[in-house]
Amino acid sequence: MKTIVGIDIGGSTTKISGFLGGELLKCIQVEASNPIASLFGAFGQFLTENELDLGDIAEIHLTGVGSSGVTKPIYGIPTYKVDEFMANGVGGRYFAKEPKSVVVSMGTGTSYVLVEGDRLSHLGGNAIGGGTILGLSKLLLNTQDVEVIQELSSRGDYKKIDLLIGDISKHPLPGLNLNVTAANFGKVEEMVTKEDIAAGIVHMVIENLCHTGTLIAQDKGVKEFILIGSLANFKECGYITKDCADLAGEGVHFVIPEHAGFATSIGAALVASGECKEV
Repeated sequence: MKTIVGIDIGGSTTKISGFLGGELLKCIQVEASNPIASLFGAFGQFLTENELDLGDIAEIHLTGVGSSGVTKPIYGIPTYKVDEFMANGVGGRYFAKEPKSVVVSMGTGTSYVLVEGDRLSHLGGNAIGGGTILGLSKLLLNTQDVEVIQELSSRGDYKKIDLLIGDISKHPLPGLNLNVTAANFGKVEEMVTKEDIAAGIVHMVIENLCHTGTLIAQDKGVKEFILIGSLANFKECGYITKDCADLAGEGVHFVIPEHAGFATSIGAALVASGECKEV
């Protein structure tokens, strides 16, 4: 029995996952200034970490923007390219608990894929995502270091940044409790800290992505929303998704998988080779 590998090649980060006999192996992430360099770095580390040889690999499935630079099989191993929306959908489906769900892929921007059993439908996208957090953090916090942004945000208070319903009304409005956001960055207090600004940025992006997901799928009968991508690693996702689910209606819930950041590479590995384009 051999391993099928899925590789998600971004502009500077490559994520790689693999399955052996249906079991998910250790996932690897590597950063490099060149996507092809990161591809081979990740692949070599994946083999080492999982104690595999080249002969143990049956197929390699590539996806992501950086995969366009790969024009021939990797090390002579059968290599295929997978549509990124398909990889997102299949990766999200791997973590799904219900037969119908929406996969919210939070990358640089965001895409929404409806999963109904074996049927996948791209519902649309949003230009807001991780790129928004990095860009605003560069302008307002003078950093694009994700770990620094996460640390600052964890110590901040977004309620000093966002205008809430409770700030403009003494009583809940129809369908809106007092803690619902009325305007992101609509109440920037004079003495806000960098931590508060970071919290406001992160809260604004994740909240709007979750709300967009529930709105874009409101006529689809979907109750389960699966968050994938690196943004799902922000600890704020826990309380933000709960608030969004409460606002969206009874039964709506968000799933934040343990390996959310690797979901696209996991999906690429799980796509049958007959559904891929051979390199």
